[in-house]
Amino acid sequence: MTASTNPFLDATVQEGLYRHASRLSARTSALHRAKTRGRPVAEVIADLAAAHLLTPRPPLVIDIGCGRGTSSRVLTERLRPRRLIGIDASAAMLNDARTRLGVTGNAVSFVRADFHHLPVPSGTCTVAVAAFCLYHAPRPEAVIVEIARTLAPGGIAVLVTKSADSYRDLDALVADAGLDPDAPRRESLYTAAHSANLAGLAEPVLPIEHLEHEEHGFTFTDLSHVAEYLATSPKYHLPAELHGAPAAIAAALRARLSNAPVSTTSVVTYLLARKPEGAR
Repeated sequence: MTASTNPFLDATVQEGLYRHASRLSARTSALHRAKTRGRPVAEVIADLAAAHLLTPRPPLVIDIGCGRGTSSRVLTERLRPRRLIGIDASAAMLNDARTRLGVTGNAVSFVRADFHHLPVPSGTCTVAVAAFCLYHAPRPEAVIVEIARTLAPGGIAVLVTKSADSYRDLDALVADAGLDPDAPRRESLYTAAHSANLAGLAEPVLPIEHLEHEEHGFTFTDLSHVAEYLATSPKYHLPAELHGAPAAIAAALRARLSNAPVSTTSVVTYLLARKPEGAR
């Protein structure tokens, strides 16, 4: 993977972002506490998979870009697969997932791998989930081709991403505070695979059976809450003394802005595609 100015497409930056599970945990916690509208993503993924399965108890489910294992846990509980493999490029995320799920035995396992080269034999997977990870690939269509390779005939892929303009209100806030004046003009973190282009990426590879977009709403209670999120986002070019320091970010915001609730939105897109029967 070549370097990019987009941190989500720069391999070196990606490694730093996911070297410790605590960063993603803090980011997710800040968003979850701010969320006012939108269904739990892992539950929607499981509902879609269950509704489109051809047979109960799938032999093999893979959760690509599984992170800390939230979707892996829900898929295990809802689908009761004979085997589930969580796959991620970050050893720290996988260790956290193992701890959170209390993994024992072979029914659930977590494997470190690049999603361009999935450690799964061709034609063996009943359900493949790739949620909030395709935008880390400069060519996400190549990842979708690799996902299709793993699917058994009739198997389904559930792909999930966000809109390119997700959390744009925070870009304006950071600029208005003078912390990063160029934030509103900077490329979206999700530019490689977002709500508007996901179907176009998937359709040449797998027939699409279901596509839906759902707007999620978030209201951060005050600038300290906003700062918790900003401290974990790689998008912003903050002054060096503010890097990873939510208290310092909050103080800098309060020096320029009213300490009032801050609202923003993100569209989450769910796509389900199926490998045709008889396909190889």
